Amino acid sequence: MNRITESPEPSAIQDFLNRRLFLRRGGSVLGATALASLARAEEASPGLPGFPHHPAKAKRIIYLFQSGAPSQMDLFDPKPRMEKERGKDLPESIRKGQRLTTMTSGQKNFPIAPSLFKFARHGQSGAWMSEVLPNLAKIADELCFIRSMHTEAINHDPAITFCQTGHQLAGRPSIGSWLSYGLGTQNRNLPAYVVLTSFGSGRPNDQPLYDRLWSAGFIPTQHQGVKFRNSGDPVLYLSDPAGMNRGVRRSMLDELAALNRRDHETYADPEIDSRIAQYEMAFRMQASVPDLIDVSKEPAHILDLYGPDVKRPGSYAANCLLARRLAERDVRCIQLFHMGWDHHGGLPTALKGQCKDTDQATAALILDLKQRGLLEDTLIVWGGEFGRTIYSQGALTETNYGRDHHPRCFTVFLAGAGVRKGFTLGETDDYGYNIVSDPVHVHDLNATILHLLGVDHKKLTYRFQGRDYRLTDIHGERVGKILA
Repeated sequence: MNRITESPEPSAIQDFLNRRLFLRRGGSVLGATALASLARAEEASPGLPGFPHHPAKAKRIIYLFQSGAPSQMDLFDPKPRMEKERGKDLPESIRKGQRLTTMTSGQKNFPIAPSLFKFARHGQSGAWMSEVLPNLAKIADELCFIRSMHTEAINHDPAITFCQTGHQLAGRPSIGSWLSYGLGTQNRNLPAYVVLTSFGSGRPNDQPLYDRLWSAGFIPTQHQGVKFRNSGDPVLYLSDPAGMNRGVRRSMLDELAALNRRDHETYADPEIDSRIAQYEMAFRMQASVPDLIDVSKEPAHILDLYGPDVKRPGSYAANCLLARRLAERDVRCIQLFHMGWDHHGGLPTALKGQCKDTDQATAALILDLKQRGLLEDTLIVWGGEFGRTIYSQGALTETNYGRDHHPRCFTVFLAGAGVRKGFTLGETDDYGYNIVSDPVHVHDLNATILHLLGVDHKKLTYRFQGRDYRLTDIHGERVGKILA
């Protein structure tokens, strides 16, 4: 078959050129407006007009995310009656046909595995805590527990993505990106959103983490989290190459910005603004980050407070100290992801390792912030993506068991700005399987976090593909009972 190519009509060519001319001229106006806005942002880096919506209790958040899902009935939610049920099959009246993962759905029975750890009440609040958290137990009256958390996803990747973005599928902005977008930054020399990661000793080769968990999704990329590496230099290329001083670097960036502005005049692409802003942030970080990560001047009693691991770069303890230093510098959102909590087998030993990693350092971070007057305007959140089952995955012995994923109920705790101290919300049944009172969904937790930072979660939106999106989607209510 012969292919016949027709030449376009002259009028069509003219229409095309006119559209291109219009867009180019319009792009120049938009570009000038956007670049003027960018210049102002470099001075103050404000958030959106009208933000915050109400006086904020917290200026910043430190989110201690325990990746892999800590076992609530081995840490915070004791179930002493289960000792009498040891080895018995979980009653169908409790399970109620609820969804199981493929890892245990084929089991012939679901033997109940009571916790091997001892529990006691602590502080004036009488909060229940496990013996493997002795340091956190000492500050129980600073903590606010939610023992009735629940979520929708039953596997790690969608569950972590859901906690971070309010949706199980990747592609939406993370909570830190939403805060950066809505509230801006308080320190122009550091990113508004910084992410730190560490490997757990309880299960070193645990579920991986993906950079998309702190992605900006479809909002401008300048709001995405900046990850500090957990080995080697936290940030690469901080030092200029040999023969290049700060003046030469500044001149190079000015020329690069001029080229990017020309592109913006042509294409009116807002991502070009983000690129210019990121180059400028990188330039300023070359001066600010070396001072940030230099802990040599920290006094010995502070290092001792965080424990011996604080001297090991990339450890959870080192990251907790770095989080305090970031908080001092008014970084808006600081997230620590600690891997190693996915205990399908060998839980008693692995859990001890995880608690050894995190217990002292978490308590130290809270105490350190408090003694510096920073806890009163810093919100701390500690928790994972879902809970664990009361029944054992695989064989149950007198000294060993594992637990499968359980989205129906789990525990998180908060501390600091705006939350009730020494308070526990929610209750689960005797099997730690179903919520009995005060259920709190992940969307509710995120709505409450935003509220404490001065943001109405229903008003923090971004229009994308014809729809207004938000972190809590079309759900979520702030949890008034935990607010101070």
